[in-house]
Amino acid sequence: MSAAHGDDLAAALPGAAREVEEFVAAAGWDQPTQIFALVPTEQLLAAQPSLAAELDAESVLTPIAQESLPAEDLAEALARIEWPDQVVGCALVQEIVVLPPEAEAGLPTDDDEEARRAAAEHPDRQEARLVAAVLRVGNETCVLRLRESGGDGELVQDPSLAPNLLRALHETFATA
Repeated sequence: MSAAHGDDLAAALPGAAREVEEFVAAAGWDQPTQIFALVPTEQLLAAQPSLAAELDAESVLTPIAQESLPAEDLAEALARIEWPDQVVGCALVQEIVVLPPEAEAGLPTDDDEEARRAAAEHPDRQEARLVAAVLRVGNETCVLRLRESGGDGELVQDPSLAPNLLRALHETFATA
């Protein structure tokens, strides 16, 4: 991959993350955790020209939905993923609970399950859809949409939203 091509992929990653969020949002809330392979559109069209009518040839990256992942064993499921060379990145979408910082400070730290239960029951909790996306070469981004009673809330894009999840996604590209 040339440096310019790598730069193009890096520049396209935030847009691909937003595209994934919009795709999942079209099915509404309460969706299972999903993972998408990110493939260079140019390579995908070269390998499968019959997709030309379905893909945006101007898009640098095309997200390809994979099977849903189990939310309860996400770390284990991610540890088993191996991507073929054609996949240059991946994006994971999951619905999460967001708490204000002061509420997070009061969560139990010694029991993950108890912390999840306490967060889910907290009166100041807010549900959100998180997309974490990485490239094989190291770039990363996150997109978060808060769930609001009247529909979808504002979209926030910040690569620091889910450092542990981003690290786990990078590890899916680690070679043994």
